[in-house]
Amino acid sequence: MTAVEPRVDWDAAFEEALGILQEYLRIDTSNPPGRERLACDFLGGILEREGIEYELFDPGDDRVSLRAVLKGNGSKEPLMLLNHTDVVPVEREYWDEEPFAAVIRNGEIWGRGTLDMKGLGVAELLTVLLLKRSGLPLARDIVFLAVADEEAGGMLGIEWLEEHHPEALVAEFVINEGGGGSTELFGVKRPVFTVTTAEKGPLWLRLVAEGRAGHGSVPHKDNALDRLVRALGRLQEWNREPRLSPVLGEYFERLERAGIYRGGTSIEALRATAETDMRVRALLTNTISATTASAGIKHNVIPGRAEATIDCRLLPGVDADSFEAEVSRVINDPKVQVERVFAGASDTSSHDTELFATIESVVRELVEDAVVTPGVTAGFTDSRVFRNQGVVAYGFSGGLTSPNLARTVHGHNERMTLDSFRLSCQMIYEVTRRMCGAG
Repeated sequence: MTAVEPRVDWDAAFEEALGILQEYLRIDTSNPPGRERLACDFLGGILEREGIEYELFDPGDDRVSLRAVLKGNGSKEPLMLLNHTDVVPVEREYWDEEPFAAVIRNGEIWGRGTLDMKGLGVAELLTVLLLKRSGLPLARDIVFLAVADEEAGGMLGIEWLEEHHPEALVAEFVINEGGGGSTELFGVKRPVFTVTTAEKGPLWLRLVAEGRAGHGSVPHKDNALDRLVRALGRLQEWNREPRLSPVLGEYFERLERAGIYRGGTSIEALRATAETDMRVRALLTNTISATTASAGIKHNVIPGRAEATIDCRLLPGVDADSFEAEVSRVINDPKVQVERVFAGASDTSSHDTELFATIESVVRELVEDAVVTPGVTAGFTDSRVFRNQGVVAYGFSGGLTSPNLARTVHGHNERMTLDSFRLSCQMIYEVTRRMCGAG
């Protein structure tokens, strides 16, 4: 007997999702300090009211993660809807709206976490709620996993779960952040949905320069701050050649066939594009960004110590140890030490899968003239843990965002359109229903 496809009143479902999102955005889970228990209490309360059991994982200090499961018949392995509950801090003085008020203005919802990634988290939660209410028989377990600490590397979130509760991470497929739709690429206004199958690996380094302190009126050549500035300057001048991975080769070829990218897909042509397009440059090269610096105690005192942090993002397959050694070689100063703070790397998921085909089919049904392509995200996500276990993990939000709004992620005035949020809810629900429904 074939299961009857559940009908969804999307006007009512969207109003419910929007109300949940507004409440969720008002919970300040800035990391640091995180306080993700507040988010899990909120999400858990919703699940409990729906009769959905959940469990909490607590490494301490309120850094809690939550896992809930809609049971299937076990004929297929689980699909995981993964999201993180923490957000990056805000600089309130640069926002046009209170970042934790969830204000709706001009068809947009404002707030830290709308795009990264409470919006997708709510779309995933709504999917679980709607499928539970429908009573649709499931071939797979649907796992809803809301984790802590992603914005600081996941050591108290996904990494902690991998070490202490690996059974909580069992899945065949994972849908997570990192991909989605853009209204415009390369100046062409046509919807492009990128399903990220790979990501760059983070390598966070601290540079520590030591020298001789002294009076500011008597300059000398062993000034720690001078050494640090020279070291940073050498890294900025370091020319790192672009590389074209198979995933990005497919990405640019699909965009070229669609008439969206016209710069040529050879590495030579892409190198020329990367010289003027910072997004393409970030996708094709190992990048370095100086992020913090500190030195000195007084205006007229030469410091004996100076520190800086650099955020390196490495292409898939690049060895962190080798790149760190290259950083030291380029700096070429024995009095500047390079210390590792955090490193992560990720395998690549194939795009030749049932999940990719399902996403592609749903996108083309819901968005006219859409282009769907695999891709690489320049940022890192919790998907790396699954990919490194051989699990297929994709970044896909289902929303459709303009480049202007996409730039607010981790920045000021983060927000998304209500239309994009509604589309995200519909996309995630429909992909999950088709992947998990029995019969």
